[in-house]
Amino acid sequence: MKMTSLKMKKILQERLSDEAYKTSYNRDKDTFRIEWKDTGQGMTITLPNVVSKYNARGEAAIDDLEEHVSEALRIMHEDHHLSGMEKKIFPVIRATSFTTETNSGQKLIHKDHTAETRIYYALDLGKSYQLIDETMLEEEGWTQERIDEIATFNIRSLDNDYKQDTVADNDFYFVATQDGYDASRILNEAFLEEMLANAKGELAVAVPHQDVLIFADIQNKAGYDILAQMTMKFFAEGRIPITSLSFIYENKTLEPVFIMAKNHPEKK
Repeated sequence: MKMTSLKMKKILQERLSDEAYKTSYNRDKDTFRIEWKDTGQGMTITLPNVVSKYNARGEAAIDDLEEHVSEALRIMHEDHHLSGMEKKIFPVIRATSFTTETNSGQKLIHKDHTAETRIYYALDLGKSYQLIDETMLEEEGWTQERIDEIATFNIRSLDNDYKQDTVADNDFYFVATQDGYDASRILNEAFLEEMLANAKGELAVAVPHQDVLIFADIQNKAGYDILAQMTMKFFAEGRIPITSLSFIYENKTLEPVFIMAKNHPEKK
């Protein structure tokens, strides 16, 4: 039987049934919204997207969605405090196009990173995390500098295991632990310096999406083209895409590069 948006809406209503929730359907936008009755906080699901995932993956797609929605609603209904949770605060890398405010209008704590990327801060809650906003800082009397120091220290404490691959005499290293902070490891300067010290050629770095960090030891011109194709593929497939550009790491700075037709890097 062919799945439709209306059938999917009915399935989600049954799966996410709770007396504390209110659900609604927007026929014009073909969306399904579920929210807490007492606060109005909730999330909107685009039904055709879910139908598409269902057609590709079957019931597993609905199982995943149910888990994510339930977790998100639970987090929305809890008060989270930073004091005593210092070891659970991490930086997260996002594209510069990423929002700087929560849905309720609170300003998210962030700072510039590169022309393509921005740093936000997350409170790790186990299966998910909450981005830290100004209100959370004000409640604790904390400064953004303190959050940045704590988060930077914590990212250095994570393991930096990677897999290596060699293509056309260029070495590529992939950090993909799936802990939610793979791309964030680009902020571990000691890690970058270690990779640079061991590089035979020029060191390039890429964060195409949240769950991967790529290092490339570029030893010939073909390396740049391979990295560009690799980064674009990861960017297109990522759950939270960041940037399809890669960066040259030198003098403790990251310079975005464009890969030109002749496989020669041109700094932006």
